[in-house]
Amino acid sequence: QVQLAESGGGLVQAGESLRLSCAASGFTFSSHDMAWYRQAPGKERDLVGRITRDGAAYYTESVKGRFTISRDNTKNTVYLQMNSLKPEDTAVYYCRRPFYNDPWGQGTQVTVSS
Repeated sequence: QVQLAESGGGLVQAGESLRLSCAASGFTFSSHDMAWYRQAPGKERDLVGRITRDGAAYYTESVKGRFTISRDNTKNTVYLQMNSLKPEDTAVYYCRRPFYNDPWGQGTQVTVSS
C-alpha cells in the first residue's frame, strides 16, 4: 500500500532554511507527480507546490522564489527546500500524489520564530 514519510522539520528563526524530505513507497514513484501541502494551526491544509514526473515544478504564490521542490527517482524521494523562512510558513508539511486519495503521512512540523 502507499506509504509517505515526511521528515526534516524543526524550529528555525525567520530567514533561515530547512530541507524537507518525503520517502514514498507502494507505487511507481517515477511515473507520478508529487505535491507538498501544509496545514497551519487552525487552518485547512493547502497546496504548497507540486513537481511533475518530468521534474517541472509549480508553486503557490506565497512561496515562489523561496521554496524549491525537487525529486530523486532513484530514492523514491521528493524534497522541499525552504529558504528565507517566515513565521507564516509555520505549519505541518505533508507530501502526497496529487489527484490520488493516498493516506496522509504523519507530516513534519516546521516552526519559524520571528
